[in-house]
Amino acid sequence: MATPFTADGALDVPAAQALAERLVEEGNDGLVVAGTTGESPTLAEHEHDALLAAVVEAVGSRAHVIAGCGNNDTDHTLRRARAAEKTGVHGLLVVTPYYNKPPQEGLYRHFTAVADATGLPVMVYDIPGRTGTAVSTEVLLRLAEHPRLVAVKDAKDDLFASSQVMAAAGGEGGLAYYSGSDQLNLAHLAQGAAGMVSVVAHVAAAQYAAMVAAVDAGDLPAARALHTRLLPAVTAIMTRTQGAIMVKAALELTGAIPNRHVRLPLVEATDEQVEQLSSDLRGADLL
Repeated sequence: MATPFTADGALDVPAAQALAERLVEEGNDGLVVAGTTGESPTLAEHEHDALLAAVVEAVGSRAHVIAGCGNNDTDHTLRRARAAEKTGVHGLLVVTPYYNKPPQEGLYRHFTAVADATGLPVMVYDIPGRTGTAVSTEVLLRLAEHPRLVAVKDAKDDLFASSQVMAAAGGEGGLAYYSGSDQLNLAHLAQGAAGMVSVVAHVAAAQYAAMVAAVDAGDLPAARALHTRLLPAVTAIMTRTQGAIMVKAALELTGAIPNRHVRLPLVEATDEQVEQLSSDLRGADLL
């Protein structure tokens, strides 16, 4: 979930609650709050806590609220996980430690330390394009043995590796896979993913929920038609500049948030980018 800010850059808690309610009403059954699309690197710790508590208050009885709490310092991640648990969230999303490029054993110990720190279920966020380090298949299979390491947000974009883990550690008591790359949502679902943790679903939740339902029902032609219809939106939001920038512009266009302000080092979408975005969203039947 994107994090709304006021015109002067402050955290806009009422707008965040309104956005959360709208996202749930449109078909999202879970929200990741204070993740990287929510510009978590720019949020102070008190803002993290206030944002999580506000979203739990708004929609926690109707949807799972997952707290983004990972960074590249294990001790800091543990503090954020424990603080998140106190806000009432239902689970944690923990990204691979970035920049310091830990070895695979370090990744294993990092994720298990977080899982041991609270009573909450944990989703591992594997996104080597941002972090510089992929979580290996071997480590994912080891992590699956922990009772609170229950899911993977997969933005590795390696469909074969994902299918190997799903085959070995999927199902009851294993790892539930969620597509973390909107361009591969259908591909992940077709090989057994449970759903998606999506940026584009800010404006296409009903369509993605229908795609999941179609795959579950074995109706791949219907799922493929939805995928094709949404391609312009995926292109617009995920490929032209940074995703958080463009999804805020999309939310402003659809009236879901009052402005498209982001915090540095991100910059707002330009008028030209918004014009192209508007055309693409109309092409996807989303405006």
